[in-house]
Amino acid sequence: MDDSDTYTRLIVLLDEHQAQYRLIDHPAEGRTDIVSPMRGNELRQAAKCMIVMVKVGKKTSRWVLAVVPGDKRIDLNAVKNLFRGTYVSMASADKAESLAGSVAGTVLPFPFHPDLVLIVDPSLLDNENIYFNAARLDRSLELRTRDYVAIASPRLERIAVTE
Repeated sequence: MDDSDTYTRLIVLLDEHQAQYRLIDHPAEGRTDIVSPMRGNELRQAAKCMIVMVKVGKKTSRWVLAVVPGDKRIDLNAVKNLFRGTYVSMASADKAESLAGSVAGTVLPFPFHPDLVLIVDPSLLDNENIYFNAARLDRSLELRTRDYVAIASPRLERIAVTE
């Protein structure tokens, strides 16, 4: 896996769609609560992105790119119920990094891997702009929310709960 490939893929995608975005360089950090003040955004504006595994039957797993506001956490049971799953957990670090194409803390809110199903909590879209690490620990991106929705076409489901 090469994070620079994922970063480049993100920038190319945004430029192809003429998205309005701004790059923000900062000290290397992937934890939403620590990096948000460095970027100058409120926690609720941060797109916290995690890879979730949902077992559907004995031999089938679905991989979900779950995106919630930075001031909330993912309701794993809500994700499990969306797929009528029998078991749910966060993906292992290796699996998450493989599917995301970047290291933990830099997972993008765009599912570049075909096995990922994108689900976004609608409360994230209450913000004019969203912020997330840009497949790098030392660079983030501020993106117009309407551009994000137009490009990513996320499935909107209530999957966030207050911390």
